[in-house]
Amino acid sequence: MAVITWWGHATATVQDSGVSILTDPVLGSRLAHLRRRRGPLPGAAALRADAAVVSHLHADHLHLPSLRLLPPGTPVLLPRGAVRAVPALRRLSHLRLVEVAPGEEIAVGAVTVRAVPARHDGRRLPMGPQRVQPLGFVIRGAVATYFAGDTDLFPGMADAVGSCDHALLPVGGWGPGLGPGHLDPAGAAEAVRLLAPRTAVPVHFGTFCPMVLGVRPGAWFHAPGEDFARRAAGRAPEVTVHVLEPGGRVDLDAERSDGVVRSGAEDGRR
Repeated sequence: MAVITWWGHATATVQDSGVSILTDPVLGSRLAHLRRRRGPLPGAAALRADAAVVSHLHADHLHLPSLRLLPPGTPVLLPRGAVRAVPALRRLSHLRLVEVAPGEEIAVGAVTVRAVPARHDGRRLPMGPQRVQPLGFVIRGAVATYFAGDTDLFPGMADAVGSCDHALLPVGGWGPGLGPGHLDPAGAAEAVRLLAPRTAVPVHFGTFCPMVLGVRPGAWFHAPGEDFARRAAGRAPEVTVHVLEPGGRVDLDAERSDGVVRSGAEDGRR
């Protein structure tokens, strides 16, 4: 059985072949100037992970307080050079930190996790000039699930990722604007066309908001998921898009979703 649960932002659990992989864990209600404005806090279910993956060094993806909550011995896959660039990682001595580069593959129980390149900023802002290669990950068990982390489209993306059945793609951010190195709904729809998965789940939107924007964010906060579903329906109508609420899940065997806002290319063609 393969199941994806989206906890909000870029945090999700991919369950496949009895193995749970947690992506970019951010499990709290606040992050610097950001506050969680949608969905419940991830609970104990999010911490029941056989491994975690971290796509890049930005604090809304490499979140040290959330990593501290993981059970002792949990493997955490990080971009090569992350520990040098973020020395505070050395304090997480209860975890098994594993640095990987694009093309490297790690076995976690019955699944393999392969690092793939991403196009994004590689620094730990606002500290220091160190750069490491941002990553995405392909989790392969009974099916192949691509977690893109944060990325823009890049040459050779489809070849680097390879065949995938399911894709978790970023479609927004935590503010009204997106800088370089990000996919917006149109870019994510093009990624779906290039990658040709069976299903796609939009992530990295509709969760955190700067305090200065208040408790009722605008359309930039809520709309990217549905906008992505509409655009993907036009560019890749054979791909089913599941737009989840934080805490929602999709059973990829049954193609059945809980916590769905809009599901599938058929909805986008209405």
